[in-house]
Amino acid sequence: MHAHTHTERQTHKDRQTDPYSHPRHHPELYPSSLLLFQGVTMGNVLKVLACAELEHGPIVFLDFEHAQPTEAETAVWNQVSAVLEEAHGILAELQSYNGAGQEIREAIQNPGDLALQEKAWNAVCPLVAKLKRFYEFSLRLENALRSLLEALTSPPYAPMQHLEREQALAKQFAEILHFTLSFDELKMTNPAIQNDFSYYRRTISRNRLNNQQLEAENEVNNEMANRMSLFYAEATPMLKTLSNATTKFVSENKTLPIEDTTDCLSTMACVCRVMLETPEYRCRFTNTDTMLFCMRVMVGVIILYDHVHPVGAFAKTSKIDMKGCIKVLKEQPSNSVEGLLNALRYTTRHLNDDSTSKQIRALLQ
Repeated sequence: MHAHTHTERQTHKDRQTDPYSHPRHHPELYPSSLLLFQGVTMGNVLKVLACAELEHGPIVFLDFEHAQPTEAETAVWNQVSAVLEEAHGILAELQSYNGAGQEIREAIQNPGDLALQEKAWNAVCPLVAKLKRFYEFSLRLENALRSLLEALTSPPYAPMQHLEREQALAKQFAEILHFTLSFDELKMTNPAIQNDFSYYRRTISRNRLNNQQLEAENEVNNEMANRMSLFYAEATPMLKTLSNATTKFVSENKTLPIEDTTDCLSTMACVCRVMLETPEYRCRFTNTDTMLFCMRVMVGVIILYDHVHPVGAFAKTSKIDMKGCIKVLKEQPSNSVEGLLNALRYTTRHLNDDSTSKQIRALLQ
């Protein structure tokens, strides 16, 4: 595909016309790890030249800008694409989710006032229908992730070859992580979600005791309500869904070396980190949202890696440069990264292990 050595890939003329192709612009990266982003727009990590500190082997060229699925990718790409098309609408709905706090308060303060009880119930029901939609979407996202993991880790190719051969799928993987962390950041800052849902459940049980059947009972049956309760009780429900799915994928594919999955994740983390910490690439972003996109993808793959890898992302033997990743996050305005730092603090599995260096723990204090 696009795997060429630096000299093979560029003619003398190219080097003259593209100032960013010259090694002096990235002495600390050249030639083992090199990234090039051009005309970056939201949601597109566009052109990446990356080699995740591999001891040997050519630099890999990932072109996320024009990444069109090859024939071999089409089936999976179409399946994931259908799910991603819904993601934008889900985020917009969650963003505008205001909750029924006022109506619920009034109903609780005036238990004898039936009109207020009905008003609260009528306000909560459509909101619960939304919450059910979000939950059902998480199940579809889980299936999409599973299909991508299968495609990006299947023998005989190494993870780096997969990311290079299946660029359209690598981009979709990044977009799923971006959606996931965006969703969870919005959910974490919206206490109305759990308040509305628990009021809904309390009302249903109370009415069941009084033998009153409510129409909305059909909307969310008891088993669904239990599953939704568990989902929304998580600080970061979408991320939890994805990390469970990744762990399950690894445990069910006994013949697949676990490294095939974790190397795919650590490679993506490396790509994002190098791109974020290198001024030459950063200054070419046309859009601050792109920084956030890359930060979310980086944090997402770190968390998945930490859940799936036996010793996790924080150990000395980890293939992810955690110090570098945390440092690059802390250099950003705190309002844009606090949610991401919290995700590393509270949704990783190995942060508090003895094998985690004091330095890394101190960075996340």
